[in-house]
Amino acid sequence: MDSLAALAQRLGCTPTRSQFISATGISEHYITLSFASWREAAKAAGVDPQLINTPLEDHKLLNDWGEVTRRIQAAPSRRAYRREGKYDVRTLERRFGRWSLVPRAFLTFAKDKPEWADVLTLLPSLQSTNLSNAPSKSSRERPTYGNPLNFSGLRHEPVNEQGVVLLFGMLALKLGYIVEAVRIGFPDCEAKRQIGPDRWEKVRIEFEFESRNFRDHGHPPDGCDLIVCWRHNWPECPLEVVALSPLMHALTDTCKA
Repeated sequence: MDSLAALAQRLGCTPTRSQFISATGISEHYITLSFASWREAAKAAGVDPQLINTPLEDHKLLNDWGEVTRRIQAAPSRRAYRREGKYDVRTLERRFGRWSLVPRAFLTFAKDKPEWADVLTLLPSLQSTNLSNAPSKSSRERPTYGNPLNFSGLRHEPVNEQGVVLLFGMLALKLGYIVEAVRIGFPDCEAKRQIGPDRWEKVRIEFEFESRNFRDHGHPPDGCDLIVCWRHNWPECPLEVVALSPLMHALTDTCKA
């Protein structure tokens, strides 16, 4: 609370969650342990929580993304922007789509603006792509699906984190888990799992589509016990990982047999 109040005074406004984490080094894990929401944290610190939801114009978000790109001389990852940027990465994603689409939004914004010429040179792969050849709006809005799965009412394999959450819920009892709570914020889930006859232990779960997304999102390993994902692609992961893809393939193969 003291750190949040001091940062708000220094900035002259209520800092975003990302600004607070970057400036203080206090992880999101400890924030969510102490407060139900960032708004509640702001209220407790005595700063105006209304300023958090002040609508931001697109150009302010893209200006800041461009400034971060200029400073680090590369298009920032989510983790890099969380550290260097002014705004919450989720704000940009809600405005422009998934994180990988933010550079394209910036390219459209900065085109023909000489003040951004140096930043545009850092995005050669995007510049070489003719925007007129981009998929039409109607094409981009068509839903995409994973491979056919046909498991207990789920027709296709997950293609995002939400699909992993749904599938884990369907499999939880089979895997020996009881879900206590699912929430917005890190970690995603609190559950208990059976470790022996009449014995259960508490586990904190973070859902990811791919296990390395945990690293890319900047989550602290000490704030979580287990990653549940569709695909495990982080060999040096310091946490236990439950990858649902091989489990589902084994389960469906068994059913076919």
